[in-house]
Amino acid sequence: MTKVGFISLGCSKNLVDTEVMLYNLHSAGFEITPNEEEAEIIVVNTCGFIESAKRESIENILDVAELKKWGKCRYIIATGCLVERYRDEMFNEMPEVSAILGVGSLCDIAEACEAVMRGEKYSSFRDKNTSKLGGDRIITTEPHTAYLKVSEGCDNRCTYCAIPLIRGGHRSRTVEDIVAEAKDLESMGVKEINLIAQDTTRYGLDIYGEYSLARLVREICKNTNIPWIRLLYCYPDKITDELIAELRDNPRLLKYMDIPIQHISDSVLKRMNRHGDGATIRDAVKRLREGVPDIVLRTTAMVGFPGENDEDFTELCEFVKEARFDRFGAFTFSAEEGTEAALMDAQIDEQTKQNRYDILMQTQLTVAEELSTEKVGSTITVLCDGYDTVAEIYYGRSYADAPDVDGKVYFKSRRRINPGAFVDVKITEAVDYDLVGEVAL
Repeated sequence: MTKVGFISLGCSKNLVDTEVMLYNLHSAGFEITPNEEEAEIIVVNTCGFIESAKRESIENILDVAELKKWGKCRYIIATGCLVERYRDEMFNEMPEVSAILGVGSLCDIAEACEAVMRGEKYSSFRDKNTSKLGGDRIITTEPHTAYLKVSEGCDNRCTYCAIPLIRGGHRSRTVEDIVAEAKDLESMGVKEINLIAQDTTRYGLDIYGEYSLARLVREICKNTNIPWIRLLYCYPDKITDELIAELRDNPRLLKYMDIPIQHISDSVLKRMNRHGDGATIRDAVKRLREGVPDIVLRTTAMVGFPGENDEDFTELCEFVKEARFDRFGAFTFSAEEGTEAALMDAQIDEQTKQNRYDILMQTQLTVAEELSTEKVGSTITVLCDGYDTVAEIYYGRSYADAPDVDGKVYFKSRRRINPGAFVDVKITEAVDYDLVGEVAL
């Protein structure tokens, strides 16, 4: 039986694609191995969102190519966003690669493996705007948590973003299809599902004629008993009163929302072609904070966008202090080929970008430390993710912590706690973005 290894790069949405390909290969009779040194075929599911992600993807492919010299690896298959974006250059620029699959060709992964084993070069680029959505998959996250992709592609057309070029237009899965997958995940023991898409709040607009995320959540709750449902990638201009009410009233929908703002300056947002202005963002934060007590808000912002001046940047820093986001990430502008922003005047030098990034993150660190310190002495519910044998301490996450991107809660316990169990933890200490405590007796 041929052994296949996988390297999945980039976002959680890409990870779901990897899981679909894993299932397809397993069903076709291939053996999946977590050990790259044992694999005869290694699939690299690439990211191509920004320059640093592209570099990481290329470096991973070259690292795998080294295994062909001394390991068991004989073939490299590249898939995903980088491949979709540079399909015409892949074979010429990376002769180490034996097969390439675009984002619409996940279903061809077994055929690609069979072709390379016959010594053939293989490529497949099905129409990404008509390819099948969803599909059976092998979960690679912790057994008790999973991502659930509700739609594919994006219609927002932000001037800095290549995602519509790579992933195509926005397409929602049906409520029935998503609910069926949620039921499957529950049967596997999943306790937490994280609803994801390029723009989760746009869900349903294309097939139902209206924003349908709140309806989708209600249907998942009606048909499963999964205790934690989390919303990621929600855009501030599409947060409806219905969704806020669902967050407030549904005990299984976590009081947590990820709302990427990118900036607060009206002039920068306009050049970014973001939907809504600074007032839209401020209003969304206000409505969520007033409408949903104890809600945790995560966001991301971009610095160094073409034309961003000192006044724009100062306004962003002041807003971060004012809004007191519970979770925050930032990145510097990357001029991506094929995007409008890459051709704009007033490009900003890399050193200025980095300086602004450092200042912004230091501003947020002060906010985060204050918020974490307020948690000391409280008791919170934690979903246990595992046990660190070196530090001899359990770790997990509260409703305020999304997997992979947020902090953790580390805790001691006199009794054994299994991964996937919910425990009440009394917080005794705050360390940067993490909390430390002990199981409450």
